[in-house]
Amino acid sequence: MLHRHDPISDSGRPMTHSKSPIDHYRPATRLVLAGHDHTSHGFVNPPVYRGSTVLFPDLATLASGDQPYTYGTHGTPTVRALEEAVARLEGGYRTRLLCSGLAAVTVPLLAFLKQGDHLLMVDSVYGPNRRFCDSLMKNFGVEVSYYDPLIGAGIAAMIRPNTRVVFTESPGSHTMEVQDVPAIAAAAHQAGCIVMIDNTWGAGHYFNAFAHGCDVSIQAATKYIGGHSDVLMGTVTCTEATFKQFDTAHEILGQCVSGDEAALALRGLRTMAIRMEHHMRNALAVAEWLQQRPEVAQVLYPALPGAPGHELWKRDFTGAAGLFTIILKPVSQKAVAAMVDGLELFGIGWSWGGYESLMVPTHPVRTATRWRPAGPALRLQIGLEDPADLIDDLEAGFKRLHAHA
Repeated sequence: MLHRHDPISDSGRPMTHSKSPIDHYRPATRLVLAGHDHTSHGFVNPPVYRGSTVLFPDLATLASGDQPYTYGTHGTPTVRALEEAVARLEGGYRTRLLCSGLAAVTVPLLAFLKQGDHLLMVDSVYGPNRRFCDSLMKNFGVEVSYYDPLIGAGIAAMIRPNTRVVFTESPGSHTMEVQDVPAIAAAAHQAGCIVMIDNTWGAGHYFNAFAHGCDVSIQAATKYIGGHSDVLMGTVTCTEATFKQFDTAHEILGQCVSGDEAALALRGLRTMAIRMEHHMRNALAVAEWLQQRPEVAQVLYPALPGAPGHELWKRDFTGAAGLFTIILKPVSQKAVAAMVDGLELFGIGWSWGGYESLMVPTHPVRTATRWRPAGPALRLQIGLEDPADLIDDLEAGFKRLHAHA
């Protein structure tokens, strides 16, 4: 019987993600073309398939599973279109969709780690991922060690005989350290470890995880793929060598997304290149202005010349997201609240990657390294508004900060 996630053509034969005619196009063009179903009667977007039960023509087909779709949780044409498009975006072998960005982190870890194994987790990791490692992973008998995100090739000294996975996130989504992923991957592969990356900031568009040595690339499609703050979804893209083991865990854990969610994410994907370019342009304008403000001790935005990690970013990335952190000079929490609460264009809310600007205080937990900023830290998501209006809003905020200092 075919595995439930082996793609099957309309003829019933298994499909592989071999070279496609679209692969020679540049990234923005591939985002427009990837995942198109040319059997959709000429419509440029695939229809939204909603469903659980799929009928079989006879018992023999039921027993063999030899038809394109077998059950709703195993994928629909809408889901397959998005998976194909993300795989082309990332440059990986195959992609699977999950119910959230957090699930996209936890399921691969469950897939590749067992009792007695050792996991090396970057210390700048996304907070809920740390909670997962410190609870369920340890309860399952997996040893977890956190490492300095700037360790580079020095990771070799932390790899043990039972180390199975090295997890990276570049840059860290709160403290913005850019990792030397190729150096880490080289050391990990020499020891036989799998390298995973949370690639949400680069979105697979500005950072090619597989070209830099990763085996599994993870995204919160909630962010830039969806792009409109109305989708909860994760994606996991694998190399051919790692796909089957991950896919088995994906099936066992019942991960799936609805056709409606897949259609929203696929629609967002089509415009991601121009949205990300606009996010980056706006973010650079705001970051450069903030860098000159007397209230700001440091701007942590890798795309900004002189910022921490800029040289590595320039070497490995082709662009930047709209997410960065600023460190204020010492000031009271009352003054920070006066600044943030009165902002008109920056919402106070978690997540990022949507069209709107956001701001939240950040207090990252660190265990392997020290995080002691000079003053309060604020994480900014720069949206698609006019940057001059965002700067005016921030300037008014700094006036409130001074009034309550």
